[in-house]
Parts: sequence; structure tokens; C-alpha cells
Amino acid sequence: MKYFVTFLCLLMTSASFAENKTQNWDYKNPSLWGEMPDFQTCKLGQEQSPINIKTSHLKKIMAPLEINYQSSNAEVINNGHTIQVNLKNGGSFSVKNKSYELVQFHFHTPSEEKINDKNYPMVAHLVHKNNEGHLAVIALLIKEGKENKTLKEIFEHLPTEQNEKKDIHGELDAKNLLPGQLNYYGFHGSLTTPPCSEGVLWHVIKKPIELSKTQIQSFKSIFKSNARPVQALNGRSIIESN
Repeated sequence: MKYFVTFLCLLMTSASFAENKTQNWDYKNPSLWGEMPDFQTCKLGQEQSPINIKTSHLKKIMAPLEINYQSSNAEVINNGHTIQVNLKNGGSFSVKNKSYELVQFHFHTPSEEKINDKNYPMVAHLVHKNNEGHLAVIALLIKEGKENKTLKEIFEHLPTEQNEKKDIHGELDAKNLLPGQLNYYGFHGSLTTPPCSEGVLWHVIKKPIELSKTQIQSFKSIFKSNARPVQALNGRSIIESN
């Protein structure tokens, strides 16, 4: 009997450890994220991202983005889910008199956001945070075209192994990533990765930026697909800036 109790205790301990291990997630089946104890918002949330943006019947408003980015030291890391560029002091942007500091940007393929049911080859998400801890994202849709000079060094030396880090030479100014026009689609959403936290302010820039075919393929050679499927609107409205 003593041996049975010991075995049962070991079994329960192993089960508990296995449950914790399930918090590791991947893109093989994103619909299962919400089944994990810490990620239930991925299933139960009502303002989830990404979304399919239908360009008909959008509410037009005057709320321009004011960009105050600046040159910053940058660290490039393969976090196992994407290539992320961390900025030490990348500046900020403002909208409706609220300012958000640029923290990092990262990439997804294909674009997580759809425009009228269509993806772009990639998207860059520029992640910002304000003094209250609220998040705002500027999404830059990416199409195949000319080589992107701003991202040239990063894409020529992408870290291929999980947790591998690389510093770029000199400084990076995220302002150089932006297209000339900053009209956007805006909506309330969430993080597109677990824990899928809501309350994120989204701005999807209408005009795409370009990466060369070689640059796009270099990312896809590491991450074949790392995009969450589009989520239900659940009555949310989408604005369109003039």
C-alpha cells in the first residue's frame, strides 16, 4: 500500500508539471490556445485580433498619427515565434492627444490582418506602451517589391535559432520604415499571441511598405507561417482616418 501511495503522489506531481508545460504554444493549431489555463482570453475574449477589414461602410474620422520616432540602439532576437527588434529608446507616436512609446517591432507571415479577405505576404507590428501600461500597435502591411534599406542589415543576418540575439551596427530609426502616407484603419483589439490580452489600440496603415522577394524568403525560411487566423468582430466598429 505504501508503494502505491508513493506512486500515486509521483503521478500527480508529473501531471501537474505536464499541465504547466502546456503553457508552451505554437502556430500549429491556434484554436487550442484558449484551452490552456492561462490563455482563456484567446477563446472567451470579445475583442480579439487580428481581423478581416472590410473597407465598405467604415466610419471616417480626423485623428492623424503624430510620429515622433528617433534613432535608437536595437537588438534583434529570435524568440521562437518571430523575429523581434527591441529598441532602447525608439521614440513615440501620438493620437488623440495620447502618447505611446515605441518598445519593439516584429513580423508575421502572411499578414495577420486581412483587407477585404486578402492577406499580404507579411506584416510588421510596431508595439507601443503608454505611461498607464496600455498598448497600441501600428501595423505595416508588407508587399513584395524593392529591397528595404532600413531592414537590410537585419534581414541579411536574421537569427535562425530560438533565443539567438544579434545587435545591429549603428542605430535604427523606425520612422524610416513608414510609408509617406499614414492613413489607417483603426479598431480596438488584442494581442495576436497568447495571452491574447485585450484593450490594445490598433492602427493598420493603408499603404503597404515593401520588402524584396529575397528578404521575404529569408524570413519564411525561419518561420514558414506565424499568423493567427482572423477573429470575429463581435459588433466592433472600424474607423478610417482621412
